Amino acid sequence: MDFPIHELPEAEFPEGLTEIPQPPKQLRYRGQLPSSDMKLLSVVGSRHYTNYGKQVVAELIAGLKGYDVGIVSGLALGLDSLAHEAALQNHIYTLAIPGGGLGDEVIYPRRHLSLARQILAAGGGLLSEYEDDFKATTWSFPQRNRLVAGIAHATLLIEAAEKSGTLITARMAADYNRELLVVPGSIFSENSRGTHQFLKLGATPITTSYDILEALGINLDEMAAPAKPALPSDISPEETRILELLFEPLERDELIRQSGLPASEANVLLMKMEMNDLVASEQNIYRRKL
Repeated sequence: MDFPIHELPEAEFPEGLTEIPQPPKQLRYRGQLPSSDMKLLSVVGSRHYTNYGKQVVAELIAGLKGYDVGIVSGLALGLDSLAHEAALQNHIYTLAIPGGGLGDEVIYPRRHLSLARQILAAGGGLLSEYEDDFKATTWSFPQRNRLVAGIAHATLLIEAAEKSGTLITARMAADYNRELLVVPGSIFSENSRGTHQFLKLGATPITTSYDILEALGINLDEMAAPAKPALPSDISPEETRILELLFEPLERDELIRQSGLPASEANVLLMKMEMNDLVASEQNIYRRKL
């Protein structure tokens, strides 16, 4: 399916982008732009993310399903792309603002051309202030970041090293008087040093999806929360025990040790639980999905 590039009339520029210093002089878009009443959350983070960061993105964005919230990010490598992918998986609107033009031949990074097309096919959009054939360059990314920060009602920062370029977007969000939301990280991780800087300066700590909804001004008392999936009726006591242990992600060997099951039996059980979408694993770290 073809998704042509359109010019957005200046009178239709998103309100958030008309309020920032150096507002864009032109905007080009493909696909669908967010409605004016949708709450937009920009998600930014490290290119070199940890398994923790990946789990955080999946967990927090999944919890926004069913609310009138859209995810904005920069289509970049790392947590940007994970944010777009999590939105797609949960049928949440997502808008990508790349660092170059919107023509297929210049979408950057090239490996994310497929992701850009998935976003468009799912009813999302691409937005840029650059000419359609403009190739991303070193100066265009920081300039793009002001659009990512400016268009959203809040920016969520997930993992950033002390000198990460991601911090530029976070600073812009604070300068533009937007809500800056920060996920606390491990005190032992280099990827937490940048995020913890903003927590010290008064950014809002985020530990659940409901923290995000509150920060976006969504009245949870007036909205029915999306129903949490019920556990299958035929779940075994052993499976229930595994899910109880996974109140936080656990490494495979530690999970097996705490379960008290023989290793061979536990491995078969974990495989079955993954196939039934009860748990997920990556790099030998397990987390519950229900």
